[in-house]
Amino acid sequence: MTATLAPSAPDHDDVFDILTGSSISFSRRVKNRAATAFMIGALLIAALPLLHLILTVVSKGAHAITPDWFTKDIPGNIGQTASQQQINERFAGGSATLDVTKVVLGMRPAIVGTLITTLAASLMAIPLGILGAVYLNEYGKKGRLASFIRFMSDVMTGVPSVVMGLFIYTVWVIPNGVSGASAFAGALALGCLMLPIVVRSAEEMLRLVPDNLREASAALGTRTWRTTLGVVLPAALPGITSGCMLAVARAAGETAPLLFTIGGVTALNASLSGGNTALSMQIFANATENTNEQTLLAWGAALTLITTVLFLTVLARFVTGRFANLR
Repeated sequence: MTATLAPSAPDHDDVFDILTGSSISFSRRVKNRAATAFMIGALLIAALPLLHLILTVVSKGAHAITPDWFTKDIPGNIGQTASQQQINERFAGGSATLDVTKVVLGMRPAIVGTLITTLAASLMAIPLGILGAVYLNEYGKKGRLASFIRFMSDVMTGVPSVVMGLFIYTVWVIPNGVSGASAFAGALALGCLMLPIVVRSAEEMLRLVPDNLREASAALGTRTWRTTLGVVLPAALPGITSGCMLAVARAAGETAPLLFTIGGVTALNASLSGGNTALSMQIFANATENTNEQTLLAWGAALTLITTVLFLTVLARFVTGRFANLR
């Protein structure tokens, strides 16, 4: 009989070389360091413009953020006030400047309008989108109807936002006349933009859930709908939340659909009916004017919009993390 010898254990020097990486060849070390430097450089190239944008918005928009910003209506006569003062000072021989203290900068209607419109659009698009994703991944799979829904979702994802605005303007605003332009119409347009994003992102997250979980649940005699609600959706919840927040962020920053649907006012309207406004509309309307006050309104609205989206994203991450810990 021939005895089988056990493989010898590596000595102390071999273990030391493996742990310290001294056994790696010089060319591989150079390639590794070059790849690391390339990735760090790519990160800086992507991060520096974003950091510059954030610093610019904060530095120029912070001057408009006062307690009146959240409690007062949008000043609608800045341009008229500036023109009248320029005429008066020109006849008086003075310089044509506008006294900032005479104008109270407020953005309450746009803040409330943005929250109402985005919330209504989310209530329309997110549940419907998640249900559609569940059908596509858990029931329809590769069927004809499921393939058709996926194709239409991809088509809707590539449709320009202004087309959605024109579509809602044609089918809702015009038939309803004066009362058609409202926050509800704006929510319909934003919901159409959010829906394909929610469907496709939620479907991809459901597809990443291991089939072993579904099989284990089915082995216990659980029906498909119960497995989906109790096993699949909780496992995919963090990814679905991220996709939904991506859709919310896009909807909150859209301007073109709201130009045709929401109406545009400067007074507070906390309902879905009647004319309304949003932060993105105020950015567009005030950024095209020449007065310093209207430019300041645009920067302040941009800072408020970025802060709102950031707050909602952090809140969604926190809620998702709490749900993940409870499982």
